[in-house]
Amino acid sequence: MDYHIKDISLADQGKDRIEWASLEMPVLRFIGERFSQQKPLKGVRIAACLHVTTETANLAIALKRGGADVFLCASNPLSTQDDVAAALVKFYEIPVFALKGEDRDTYYSHIWECLLRVPHIVMDDGADLTSTLHMIAFKDYEKMPEPVRRGIAEIDEKTLVDNVVGGTEETTTGVIRLRSLEREGRLKYPIIAVNDAYTKHLFDNRYGTGQSTIDGILRATNRLLAGSYFVVCGYGWCGKGVARRAAGMGAKVIVCEVDPIKALEAVMDGYLVMPIAEAAKIGDFFVTVTGDISVLRKEHFELMKDGAILANSGHFDVEIDVKGLKEMAISVRRVRDFVDEYRLKSGKRIFLLGEGRLINLVAAEGHPAAVMDMSFANQALSVEYLWKNRGRLENKVYSVPEELDKEVALLKLKSMGIKIDELTQEQKRYLSSWEMGT
Repeated sequence: MDYHIKDISLADQGKDRIEWASLEMPVLRFIGERFSQQKPLKGVRIAACLHVTTETANLAIALKRGGADVFLCASNPLSTQDDVAAALVKFYEIPVFALKGEDRDTYYSHIWECLLRVPHIVMDDGADLTSTLHMIAFKDYEKMPEPVRRGIAEIDEKTLVDNVVGGTEETTTGVIRLRSLEREGRLKYPIIAVNDAYTKHLFDNRYGTGQSTIDGILRATNRLLAGSYFVVCGYGWCGKGVARRAAGMGAKVIVCEVDPIKALEAVMDGYLVMPIAEAAKIGDFFVTVTGDISVLRKEHFELMKDGAILANSGHFDVEIDVKGLKEMAISVRRVRDFVDEYRLKSGKRIFLLGEGRLINLVAAEGHPAAVMDMSFANQALSVEYLWKNRGRLENKVYSVPEELDKEVALLKLKSMGIKIDELTQEQKRYLSSWEMGT
């Protein structure tokens, strides 16, 4: 299969949108121009399991300009922008395997199509590509998705796994999964946790997730946030961004946390902090951004008032117990695009957005290009670093090297026309000496 997309006739529209996004991605453009001249990825096969959006398209194009063969599949069944997938196939000759709304079998058949190309480097957003590779490596047939189990007969499993020199991971949820593999001593190749870069999580998670989550909720519901009780479950970088944007629109923000330090920070930032069981009684909007399972569940649904709206901005659709909500409901109907009404025996209605999947990508367009510029610049530089250092890295989860993180920040400042100071030689000596205190 050369590609599997919805409709190639959408390509013209997708190309226009890819070019529009590129205007807000100057850092990736600088890197792409260098890649085009130096070809540091010549002959490298890259399998990428990412959200198929205009921003991802610009990353794939930059990698191809560096000489790589790129194969792209979706990291979420509902996040694919079908016109972008068509444009990548038609105008940039990048094989894409992604359909918005694909079922689980199709989703994993697309992952398998990318692995079938025997990649040297894998790029992940949520670690589904890497976890699938490790199921193959461990011959874990019972856990293996059916399309992959059927497909492995087509290829030598050892060759497939041994060919991978490294990978990258884009999101918190994926990093958690990969660090678990590392702790168990089972990680088969080095991974760079792009999510841990300062120029990624400080901006992408806080500003990108913050704005795009609110954007998705508003597009799905057209509800007024001002004056409402807006409950944010989780106060990591994503939660901070969502809370700040909701407060900026006049909502009364409630934060629910399990980490006492983060809870204290939320209090100091001016938000109400309480357990979910208390917030459930008064909340109008609920957003989960924790990376954990069953954050909102049956005992909370029972306490919610009529008309409560639930949304998730964590990577996987496990943070809201959708199965439990279905079991409690006497009827379920779709009342708007991306809005399902669950009517309970009590007569209360609870509205679930985007089937519990990433609301910022299901109902909106994901992060603005300006923040994805830094995230994907880190991805591109990390791929280059992995290839240059192949065979010299341990099978561990690494942070993005500090010099790459700073390079991204400097390029971003350059694109904004901003200059900063440099330390003098005297200042450098002072900071490196223990003797010069006075």
